[in-house]
Amino acid sequence: MKFAFNILQIYGLAILTFITFQINAQNLNGFAVQTKIKNGIIEGSFDTKSGIQKFFGIPFAKPPVGDLRWKAPQPLDNWSGIKKTMAFGPRAVQAPVFGDMDFKSDGLSEDCLYLNVWTPADRNSKDLPVLVYFYGGGFVAGDGSEPRYNGEAMAQKGIVVVTVNYRLNIFGFLAHPELSAEAPYKASGNYGFLDQMASLKWVKDNIAAFGGDPTKVTIAGESAGSVSVSYQMASPLSKDLIAGAIGESGAGINPTLAPMSLAEAEKTGLDFAKAAGFNSIEELRNLSTKEIYEIYNESKRFGFPIVLDGYFLPKTLPEIFKAKEQAMVPLLAGWNSAEIPGMSFMQGQPYSKDSFISKVKEIYPNDWEEVLKLHPHETKEEVERSATDLASDGFIAYSTWKWLDLHAKNSSQPVYRYLYSKLRPPLKNTNLTPGLAGGTIEGGPKMPEPIGAPHACEIEYAMGNLHLVEVFDWTQEDYQVSKTFMTFFENFIKTGNPNGEGLPNWEKIEGSDDTPPTMIIDVDSKLIQATDQARYHFHDKYYGNTKN
Repeated sequence: MKFAFNILQIYGLAILTFITFQINAQNLNGFAVQTKIKNGIIEGSFDTKSGIQKFFGIPFAKPPVGDLRWKAPQPLDNWSGIKKTMAFGPRAVQAPVFGDMDFKSDGLSEDCLYLNVWTPADRNSKDLPVLVYFYGGGFVAGDGSEPRYNGEAMAQKGIVVVTVNYRLNIFGFLAHPELSAEAPYKASGNYGFLDQMASLKWVKDNIAAFGGDPTKVTIAGESAGSVSVSYQMASPLSKDLIAGAIGESGAGINPTLAPMSLAEAEKTGLDFAKAAGFNSIEELRNLSTKEIYEIYNESKRFGFPIVLDGYFLPKTLPEIFKAKEQAMVPLLAGWNSAEIPGMSFMQGQPYSKDSFISKVKEIYPNDWEEVLKLHPHETKEEVERSATDLASDGFIAYSTWKWLDLHAKNSSQPVYRYLYSKLRPPLKNTNLTPGLAGGTIEGGPKMPEPIGAPHACEIEYAMGNLHLVEVFDWTQEDYQVSKTFMTFFENFIKTGNPNGEGLPNWEKIEGSDDTPPTMIIDVDSKLIQATDQARYHFHDKYYGNTKN
């Protein structure tokens, strides 16, 4: 994890006229449509070309501003008249941490609790399956307006799609003793997760107005979004609001964004406030958005910790799953074949046998012999592969494996595991560089050629959005992979099973599998019997998760 976050930190607004163009473009083939939801009437648009109704920027909680800054999301007041929902609402306040994120939202604001709906429903539709997608970005960045999350292609498959905004960084995860004292549940932090939970309650109350079935809601996400899915699946507040779960790279299990105790999180927040010169939450609440933003950025923090608050999250994920207290729903999850470049493990050393041995001894001083035994390192190619595996496992792959393993062992629900392996095509513009969040940056450091699929690159394939991500020189093979991946998702969302006509058979894993069936998603997608269990059992011991 140490080396992964060094990479995260090396990456650092949509222009108003461009946003205006995009909004206008969205309406070229459409006319206004209205629907009645719990709080009032909203107006979106119906696209005659795609047959999809779109409602963007729907509020799902009161704006968390003023006295509501650092409080759990509050229910909306009803409105009279018609609320226009034709443009993405503002995204959560955030620095441009990942320069490759492509936002279409209307600026940034603490007033950010909006969601977006794409629905294929006609006047006779009802009880359609629902997908709620949480964006990634390390809980410090991201937005539901990014084109790769666009729900139109999936909606054309007969699914109601929802993308959700939630609070980030200091606005979404600050814990503090005074905040805990004033909360009715006597805890603080985790506001971003409570926002997500509020959106799921909104879906339960309102999705029928869009033709959706509130009892058939699958939640999905990538990276921090996948971590969010794992936490929502575990939380007593939200586990009964979902019927299925999809995770793309990430779960909230040590060493990946695991929680700390409330006391530790409160101390972190208290120390942060004092270091900035503030002795009370009242003083912080009286500051402007810009002042809070500046104080947070000056601190050089990468977010705030997830909290064992005894409310949203009463125990760690392994403890919850071991006790069989999680949502008992089908789970489909996996990771990418080269999440993080091996150079983040080697830290400037060459891909040589001697350098690899030296680095392994440095990072695993008590376990180096076992690590070397599990990771081939005779040739340069073997070293690069093993360094990539170690970096990826410590960053996000192992936690995803553990999530799958826990659910397979502690539920009777089907569990499906994948490894996404498709290499992206070249960029159209050679002056651009692939970024860690799945897009591109201009003038960034040149990365080595990947030996597999890097972090976040699968999103536009899985959601059917290659055509909206125009920077890559997509080929027919890419569209073939996207069709396969998207169809797996479609089938799982509709039935809890990814299998279907024209697809390779995908067997579920069992808790006792020594060689768990794993779907390799690539140009030639196929099921294999994975042989990496020994590697993950080592990580289980190393990260202290073996009791579960």
